Amino acid sequence: MTTKAYGAHAGNQPLEPMDIARRAPGPHDVQIDIAYCGVCHSDIHQVRSEWAGTRYPCVPGHEIVGRVSAVGAHVAGFRTGDLVGVGCIVDSCRHCADCGEGLENYCDHMIGTYNFPTDDAPGHTLGGYSQRIVVHEHYVLRIRHPEAQLAAVAPLLCAGITTYSPLRHWKVGPGHKVGVVGIGGLGHMGIKLAHAMGAHVVAFTTSEPKREAARTLGADEVVVSRDADEMAAHARSLDFILNTVAAPHDLDAFFALLKRDGTMTLVGAPATPHPSPEVFNLIMKRRSLAGSMIGGIPETQEMLDFCAEHGIVADIELIRADQINEAYERMIKGDVKYRFVIDNASLAA
Repeated sequence: MTTKAYGAHAGNQPLEPMDIARRAPGPHDVQIDIAYCGVCHSDIHQVRSEWAGTRYPCVPGHEIVGRVSAVGAHVAGFRTGDLVGVGCIVDSCRHCADCGEGLENYCDHMIGTYNFPTDDAPGHTLGGYSQRIVVHEHYVLRIRHPEAQLAAVAPLLCAGITTYSPLRHWKVGPGHKVGVVGIGGLGHMGIKLAHAMGAHVVAFTTSEPKREAARTLGADEVVVSRDADEMAAHARSLDFILNTVAAPHDLDAFFALLKRDGTMTLVGAPATPHPSPEVFNLIMKRRSLAGSMIGGIPETQEMLDFCAEHGIVADIELIRADQINEAYERMIKGDVKYRFVIDNASLAA
């Protein structure tokens, strides 16, 4: 089955229209006509070979929402016409300890939605910058938001789960004072989710103009991190910090804001390492530095249901597929509030 897509043939070439092949649905497969696909900063890293191992042609996109258009003979949980999503995972081994605990994201044999080896042509997975996709039912997620919000739901499949998972794992809730570092594609979701979980949210930004925007998103307090006095006012006051910044920066300035036994979890993925933190900032208050990567399938469904219940979606700018190269350049400059989403109907134009 041939479908229209946008992708790149090399790391130094722009994305362009192309035709790709999709397999016919097998007994446990769900075929999805993609309505919208979010644009993640990791798409840029992959397409441009900034992370090693990109396979070409590269068709990015792992924030996928649309309608089921066909199901395999043994699919029980989905029917034609259902609103569904696909996130960052389309396969895993299904028998290791991680998979058994619903943590497919940590499976050593996890298959990502694009740029991972597969038996399908051309030998690696091709993502959501396309008209349709075929995915095993286990990795398909149910969307319970109103259809009118569907485009803004798409980024929940990566930005949403990437921030939700650590907030849930470290049991953020009422009575907790939580810092969210960075107010971008990830950070704006972190603020919304931590606020909905009942935490007191302190947002950190290097940009004074983002102060009011952060309050609109749900932050109780906003700190411009370049202001030493503002930072000092929050010393040893935070239970947890969600650090979403995807650029190397000084972690010690934020460790000083954690209480004893506080944790800072990194979810941003910089192209080069952060400076090493001063060990005494950790051992003197038994503080922890941690990391977190997306979430498993059960937790991603939980996140979608939580967001539907609380009316949470991403703040987006909808674009046509032929605007994707311009969107990449704007993302690099931070010129988006807060996620681009492709209207996949434009692929047919």
